[in-house]
Amino acid sequence: MASDYSVGFEPADRLAEDRESVRRRFWGKFKRVMATLPFAEDLLAAYYCAFDKETPRHVQVALLGAIAYFILPFDFIPDMMPVLGFTDDAAILATAIRLVAAHITPEHREAARAALKRGIDSES
Repeated sequence: MASDYSVGFEPADRLAEDRESVRRRFWGKFKRVMATLPFAEDLLAAYYCAFDKETPRHVQVALLGAIAYFILPFDFIPDMMPVLGFTDDAAILATAIRLVAAHITPEHREAARAALKRGIDSES
């Protein structure tokens, strides 16, 4: 059972079910670490796709799971570790994006680029 794998962990699947919590916690963490994320644009495009009302539910679930993993304070490789810290997050996100790539539209990618360009301040 996923929720029993460790005391104190908040499983990504349970977190992904709470869209508002994902939304709120995503922006807090993203703003703190965006300068160190080589995959920031892909992460934002996945975020915009996951919260797009036109995105099919199964795609939203896959992307929300990957985003939830990103925002969890504890993961396989701690995010504080230089260089390696976000490799597990990047791998999870890349896998999710690969599975649902056809649903991440040019509009989602443009929204991601625009958010990065303006410094994300109006997103949270």
